[in-house]
Amino acid sequence: MNNPEISVGILSATRIEFILDGEFNFEGRTYAGKHQIEYADGKILFDGQPFDKVQLIPKSENSIFTLLDVVIGIGFHWERTENQRFEGKLELIVEGEKITAINRIPIESYLISVISSEMSATSSLELLKAHAVISRSWMLSQIEKKNNLEQSNTAYTSDTRTETEWIKWWDREDHANFDVCADDHCQRYQGITRASTSLEAVKAAVNSTHGILLTFDGKICDARFSKCCGGAVEEFDNCWEPVKHPYLTKLYDNSNGVLPNLSVNANAEEWIRTSPEAFCNSKEAEVLSQVLNNYDQETADFYRWKVEYTTKQITDLAKRKIGVDFGEIQELLPLERGTSGRILRLKVVGKLKTLILGKELLIRKAFSESHLYSSAFVVDKTSSGFVLTGAGWGHGVGLCQIGAAVMAHKGYSYNEILNHYFPNALVQKIY
Repeated sequence: MNNPEISVGILSATRIEFILDGEFNFEGRTYAGKHQIEYADGKILFDGQPFDKVQLIPKSENSIFTLLDVVIGIGFHWERTENQRFEGKLELIVEGEKITAINRIPIESYLISVISSEMSATSSLELLKAHAVISRSWMLSQIEKKNNLEQSNTAYTSDTRTETEWIKWWDREDHANFDVCADDHCQRYQGITRASTSLEAVKAAVNSTHGILLTFDGKICDARFSKCCGGAVEEFDNCWEPVKHPYLTKLYDNSNGVLPNLSVNANAEEWIRTSPEAFCNSKEAEVLSQVLNNYDQETADFYRWKVEYTTKQITDLAKRKIGVDFGEIQELLPLERGTSGRILRLKVVGKLKTLILGKELLIRKAFSESHLYSSAFVVDKTSSGFVLTGAGWGHGVGLCQIGAAVMAHKGYSYNEILNHYFPNALVQKIY
């Protein structure tokens, strides 16, 4: 293993426009400039001809391509389109009745983009190094997982539904024809779109950690991260498949202190309604501006937050967002919470239907135009509807980006940051 090539799904549409800046080869011909491809009768129409697959290979390192109108932040409150620039190969395949654009690129080059896409490239060097290690580990662990699933021929189920309960989670298994996608569903990847003078710091972080991975028991760690844990880190199996990872366990995002048992509803309510000291409990503009890109900074209150809905609004949301007609929603009852206070199973009582929802992302999708910041919330019923008071931003598993940024700002090394968020894992140079 030495800087393996990976495949990243960028965009799916019936028509895709792109610009080749420099020369690219395909089937013995050289292409440059602006092009358009379209889906037609199961084929890709390119250069006036139908193809099953198109792979444009750069003739030099200076040859790059731009995809027009790429959707980023899919389903989130800041969703938008932008033109994105990429190094490496451009591959176009048919999926369903659409064309998917895939970028094939060495993993170390991929990491440079991920780190500057997931957060600001002006972040401190130790944070960037920590993120390089976890992003590299996560990416390679997903390829291993994909290969193992294909070899075992084991059915993988992430959606179980009965008359009384619907349990669902989303993971990279949703992608069959490439390793990972480019959006927040996997790791945010935007090519070299955000290249700037600060990109040199990102390159230094990636190069100085080249081939370094998190491992446990001889295997690459499925290293996860989210924006803000809300002071308490969640366990892996509470958000995804029921598998225990000893390095993705509960912990207090603090250098000292004891985390209450937040799986107990009363303890979770007290925790969420207050603002406990934690690394990620920070409003330091200097730190946040380093970690959050401009569109992420549109979210101001992420450690503790509040949303209010009328009964009609929350009833309509659930019907539109997850397709369940509860009738007028009367109660939202947390039945089970995780180690960070995140709700794992929520009983929704409506006049027409009562259904238990889980896991955390299905709950977040059901009650927001995009996603609730997290499922760590308490419910107050009012005369007109519901008030949800919550903690954190994201699933809360593994590294907390805001907390790690504060740790780096306080002088912690990248090894210390990794040891805090991934207890029991080893930091090893593998290639």
